[in-house]
Amino acid sequence: MSQDLRGKIFVVSVAVVSLFVGIIAGFLAAHWGMSDMSGIKGQVMEDLSMKGMSMGGAKPTRDTEPMPGMTDAPSDAVAVSAMARQLIGVRSAPVTHATLKEEIRTVGTVGYDERGFTHVTLKISGWVRKVFVDSIGRPVRKGEPLFTFYSPDLLATQDEYLLAVKMQGQLAESPLDEAKANADALVVSARERLRLWDVTDSQIADLMRRGQADPVLTIYAPSSGIVLKREAVPGKYVEPGTTLYEIADLSTAWISADIYESEVAGVKVAQPASVTFAAYPGETFNGKVAYVYPILNTEARTVRVRVEFPNPELKLKPGMYGTVILQTDAVKTLVVPKEAVLETGLRQLVFMDRGQGRYEPASVKLGRRSQDVVEVMEGLKEGDRIVTSANFLLDAESKLASSSSMQGMMGRIGMGDWQMRGTYEAKMAMQGMEGMQRMKDMGSMSGMGMEGMKGMEGMSGIPGMDSGSAKAISETRKVAGYLLNFTTIPEKPKAGDVLLRLRVTDQAGKPVTNAQVLFVYTMPMPGMTDSKVTARHTKDGLYEGKVMFGMGGAWVVTVNVTVPGQPSIVEKFQFQVAGGGM
Repeated sequence: MSQDLRGKIFVVSVAVVSLFVGIIAGFLAAHWGMSDMSGIKGQVMEDLSMKGMSMGGAKPTRDTEPMPGMTDAPSDAVAVSAMARQLIGVRSAPVTHATLKEEIRTVGTVGYDERGFTHVTLKISGWVRKVFVDSIGRPVRKGEPLFTFYSPDLLATQDEYLLAVKMQGQLAESPLDEAKANADALVVSARERLRLWDVTDSQIADLMRRGQADPVLTIYAPSSGIVLKREAVPGKYVEPGTTLYEIADLSTAWISADIYESEVAGVKVAQPASVTFAAYPGETFNGKVAYVYPILNTEARTVRVRVEFPNPELKLKPGMYGTVILQTDAVKTLVVPKEAVLETGLRQLVFMDRGQGRYEPASVKLGRRSQDVVEVMEGLKEGDRIVTSANFLLDAESKLASSSSMQGMMGRIGMGDWQMRGTYEAKMAMQGMEGMQRMKDMGSMSGMGMEGMKGMEGMSGIPGMDSGSAKAISETRKVAGYLLNFTTIPEKPKAGDVLLRLRVTDQAGKPVTNAQVLFVYTMPMPGMTDSKVTARHTKDGLYEGKVMFGMGGAWVVTVNVTVPGQPSIVEKFQFQVAGGGM
């Protein structure tokens, strides 16, 4: 780029900055009676021209002091004054070793052990005569009689078998080997047909002793278990393949649960699991993960997991809903708070606190995550101090400091990161004007003290600085046949700990108490990562989860609601959070 063109760009940029500073100076003079604001504007413009930012090759003529708040720092590091650190809420914490143990909570449905499930059917047609097991839910043992059955085909086959046996005896002394072989083949064929029709060997032996066909055949239970279905009714005509009983072994219960795609890596076969039920308050059932299904539900983005639990007392009944808790392997490792990590898309960053207000970005390699912390595999060591709040603001300033001179100039006068969305900048600017109005109401600058400084927070245009823009949060939506009422405690949320609440009711207004609710929250701007918390059901379909908003500004909470047997519901709620104050 030629020096002439660079010079023109610089002149235009300085003109824009001059206009911006002039507007603010005029506003202050009009509202606070500050008559001599031209000196402020002149000082700012002089600092711009004297900081070595000339685009046309001009050289600075004197050394200048850095702008209040942000000071010179080498490379991509950034130095922040004590006043600025207090205003934007920069906090640091040491990197430590801790036991990382992820807990995955989901809703499970009790089922039966499919390996012990049996259908009782017949292979011939006929009529049910007498029924011995006549109710659902009754336990049966293998070999116990279920019902008697009459079939003309079965009666005819018994007669054929007796005739073949009689002929075999008559031809036993025959000199004709072929005749004896044919008689033997007829006996074998008739016996095999009876066996294929589920006539037992003992019943065939009884037939031989009697020497007479029995018109009624008794059908016995093929396995032990509980009767889940019964269709055998006296006098009912039955076709081949008709299911008359379903018997399941419930001594071992299978519980199916759906976990999110992001949680699959932390679940393995033989991993410990526990489940609680509303029917048995205070009681926990312990089991193990038996199988992780290889299929992903593309609509809900979940994977099904099967957990097996011993059920000797038959407390776990098919169809019951329970809260399943999967415990990942606990390891002692190096961890940092999740809020300390910036996701850029290409790499993961943290800001290291070098002391005296100096911060430097550092690339890290992350591993497993829990609800509050994340494992650090590379890039940090125990004892390093890292920034845990307001780190995305430091990241913006760091990028400005290491980019072109024009971006560095704008960063030093507090214009922020030009790469942020234009709509977001406009919104923050409006909040800044509201903050100045609040400061006016609190009195002159010379005597405002600490309360006055809080009023000034709205001037910065930084999300965390707006302490008065939050409104009471209460929103109800109808989604997929359910009513979702989203609220917060406090009603007007501000930076810090906030309790998110979601009440779920069905179309009839009945509370939904068996859902799984997950809150995912973040700020809609570059570098912000998602944080999540699993809500717990308190009463009457109300689910609560405690979150920590690092600073004031616009926040988005994505609510994931999973009701067993229904597609997952995903809804987003966006609202303003006030700053935490001084």
